Amino acid sequence: MAVINILDHQTIDKIAAGEVVERPANVVKELVENAIDAGAHAITVEIKDGGITLIRVTDNGGGIEKEQVANAFLRHATSKITSADDLTDLVSLGFRGEALASIAAVSMVELITKTAQDLTGIRYVIEGGAEREKEEVGAPEGTTVLVRNLFYNTPPRKKFLRQPQTEGSYVADLMEHLAMSNPGIAFKFVTNGQTRFFTTGNNDLQEIIYRIYGKEISSALIPFNCREDGMSVSGLLGKPVINRANRNYEIFFINGRYIKSSLISKAVEEGYREFLMQHKFPFCVLHFKIDTRRIDVNVHPAKMEVRIADAPAFYDAVKNAVETAMRQTEMIPEIVLQEKESRGKTGVAEESVPEPFETVRIAGKTHTVTPPVPAATATAAAAAATSAVQYDRAREYDKYDRVREETDYRAAQMELFDDKILSEQARARYDILGQLFETYWLVSYEDKLLIIDQHAAHEKVKYERFMKRFREHDIVSQTVNPPIVITMNSRERECYLKHAGDFEALGFVLEEFGGNDYAIRGVPQDLYGYEEKEFFLLILDELADEAVTGTPESIRIRIAAMACKAAVKGNMRLSRQEAEALIDELLTLENPYHCPHGRPTIVSMTKYELEKKFKRIVT
Repeated sequence: MAVINILDHQTIDKIAAGEVVERPANVVKELVENAIDAGAHAITVEIKDGGITLIRVTDNGGGIEKEQVANAFLRHATSKITSADDLTDLVSLGFRGEALASIAAVSMVELITKTAQDLTGIRYVIEGGAEREKEEVGAPEGTTVLVRNLFYNTPPRKKFLRQPQTEGSYVADLMEHLAMSNPGIAFKFVTNGQTRFFTTGNNDLQEIIYRIYGKEISSALIPFNCREDGMSVSGLLGKPVINRANRNYEIFFINGRYIKSSLISKAVEEGYREFLMQHKFPFCVLHFKIDTRRIDVNVHPAKMEVRIADAPAFYDAVKNAVETAMRQTEMIPEIVLQEKESRGKTGVAEESVPEPFETVRIAGKTHTVTPPVPAATATAAAAAATSAVQYDRAREYDKYDRVREETDYRAAQMELFDDKILSEQARARYDILGQLFETYWLVSYEDKLLIIDQHAAHEKVKYERFMKRFREHDIVSQTVNPPIVITMNSRERECYLKHAGDFEALGFVLEEFGGNDYAIRGVPQDLYGYEEKEFFLLILDELADEAVTGTPESIRIRIAAMACKAAVKGNMRLSRQEAEALIDELLTLENPYHCPHGRPTIVSMTKYELEKKFKRIVT
């Protein structure tokens, strides 16, 4: 008969650590979130060998009181909440009280901390969950945590870690998200002695994106703000030109916490739907502020999943706000003839990197972080260094600002005019030059050359006509004689009855024909390129697997396909009058910039770019 054993605390801690600490990135996340909760405005993270051999997190927050240091490493010990009732009003990033205990159970941890009220700090060492040393030391205000030899006492767990370079990439990705979630905090990330990136903590989200993703991304962003009952959103939306093949660049924060949310992703993607090609995803960084009573963050120990109350209303608010922001922005891609600068992370000089505990700065040399010193000396030295730190931060920001001004100058100039390029007001200043390759129309407008794709433009016009008639139930039906009889199973019949109004608006006329049979007696008149039965069943199959809000996506896709087949094609000559009529109708649309499949209808080239290519301008 099996014996039921009561496990000792060390074994319990090691088991519990498996939920919180899977890899070095989890350790960094927990320690940095603790630093943020402690009120730090400068945080440095250093790792070696991907964080497997060393993780050092230094902050200038409030520190931990001497009497509380040992308690901080107990399981379910936290200063963030006192009871379950506090979970509904939670504003801190940490609250479970498991992180330090879990980290200490599977590594060698050294902590140095000091509060503003104490003259000296405390150094505390705990290895494998067992306390080793505790002593008073001189230290500046704040906390430094060193985590060495992760999983040294749990070899099976260490065996499943990936190569140091891969683990380091996970930490780097995490640090980028932490920096974007807290633009008011100066972050520095160092790996194997090299600075990967840093931020100045000046609350400029676009500057952080510039430092992480480079000039090309940061210059193609749209400021975004939205406020609804119990929720506000701010951040940056990427223009369609910087679309991605996956959702990795959809970055969301709720109350300062980086999260993954299929609900928000779908809402944002729906807002972008008319502006992106199929199977492409947007770049965006959005900060949500939501009433804590409307969300639940206590879903998983990783704290990356949240539940949102009244999800349908939330979905609609986000989708509509994104769509409105995109419609209000000029979306004409600009052709650049010069070679693009190389992409990648922005390199930075060591001497310009902010440190939480800077006490010495020597002009032209690298930073040094001094070992703990008596509190009075540290305070005086830190005060003396403040002006130098501020100077270097300002210098780095000025460098970024000059690049941003250079990149956005023409865009800023355009904001001085009320008229967009694609607008009925600007139409009078168009000079239609002619057709190129029997596919593109060339239009001169002020200091720009506009190139319009006749197929994409006509497809967009046709699509909007079809959609307007669909919404107004104005699509003309064509009688089918003899009728087309189809047999539906119970699932198909339920789906049809649920969406009978949509099929009717699309132009289908059906009636029961006995048993599970239905007779199709009318089909859309503008049914380009489809057999009637195939078209009906195609939509029915897609609707059966679709969560519908508003117009079903499958119907939009089929109407887009109808518009594509009905539109004028490339390599087809149009008269000047036909081109003018097409352009005039294109300008009446809310979104004339993209066809229903997301391809641009128009691109532009500036006179400046042409003159640079012909060496009239030399830079």
